[in-house]
Amino acid sequence: MQGRAFALFDTVIGPCGVAWGDAGLIGMQLPQAAPGAAWARLRKRFPDAVEAPATAPAPGEIERLIQRVRDLLAGGRDDLTDIALDLADTPDFHRRVYAIARAIGPGETSTYGEVARAMGEPGAARAVGKALGENPWPIVVPCHRVLAASGGMGGFSADGGITTKAQLLTLERARTRAAPTLFDLEFSVAPPRRRSEDGGD
Repeated sequence: MQGRAFALFDTVIGPCGVAWGDAGLIGMQLPQAAPGAAWARLRKRFPDAVEAPATAPAPGEIERLIQRVRDLLAGGRDDLTDIALDLADTPDFHRRVYAIARAIGPGETSTYGEVARAMGEPGAARAVGKALGENPWPIVVPCHRVLAASGGMGGFSADGGITTKAQLLTLERARTRAAPTLFDLEFSVAPPRRRSEDGGD
């Protein structure tokens, strides 16, 4: 790979995006409510990245990643832990948080406090939440699987907030509390997405 590039791709939850460079992924983008907003967000986040043409959207390894993300969002169990991330601009604390978050598999959840304790910093739950809120690689670094201590959603910085977080957990059939929940019964707490006749948003 040479330089930085990005591409959008369709998924069951809407258009997502991926940006990459020579050292690995530099960012992922979840769907945005407004048409074209995901593209605009990627352009703003990575102004030096070139959009990959639709006729040849990405190198082979990125195409494989795109398909793996699609499969995961369609109910697959791929944990994506082998995907290389460009961590050059990532603070050490954030790196440690993201490494622990990546160990949480599809359908599993943890809490901010549990992540902090796993880092050996039991008082750092708020800092863990802040680091996850700044996560450049949602889905690949599955910040949606980290919840509040009560089992509630906690925060989520992507478009749609906790509704998007709940939708991702629902797709993974994740258990969010010790007792059975709507997720376990395969219901979604997220409102259904309206889709056009061609299958898009």
